[in-house]
Amino acid sequence: MKKEENPVYARNTLEFVTVALEYCSFVERAAELELYEFVDKSTKILPLLYLKAALLPRVEPDEIYEPELHVTEDMYESVRKGIAGLLEEKDSYLDTFHPDMQYSETPIAAFISENLADVYQDVGNFVALFREGNEVVMRESIALCYRNFCEYWGQQLLNALKALHCLRYMDEELRENDDR
Repeated sequence: MKKEENPVYARNTLEFVTVALEYCSFVERAAELELYEFVDKSTKILPLLYLKAALLPRVEPDEIYEPELHVTEDMYESVRKGIAGLLEEKDSYLDTFHPDMQYSETPIAAFISENLADVYQDVGNFVALFREGNEVVMRESIALCYRNFCEYWGQQLLNALKALHCLRYMDEELRENDDR
């Protein structure tokens, strides 16, 4: 396969890799940021990550290949706790897209920190697999990441983005920090 035809080297793949790496670095250091800085950057990087994931080339996965996942439970928890600690009481929101919502008479609480950690888990695994530099592994990481985006983490990202948008533009405390 020629390099220009290989989805591993496609422009959309390389742009997704760049944004995915930036997202992972960002959420890994979330606990070090100020609340406004975190919310503001989140509302900018999440739509970009969503767009770049939606533009990934379609790659047929090898049903036999089972990639080694790199994001551990400890890494996931570190990201989740860092974000939860930063957001504190602003972490929770009412989830209207939860699958159990149709059977519930009461609202279902969700957490921005869990949503973003879920995104981190899949995107972090993608980045780690892609860094291996093995074209077979890289192709599989594209297929896996896109499938998981469609089936799970894309919705998690959008749920978090909706809650973060509300915080960024409607929360009085955060609006006071807006220097524009």
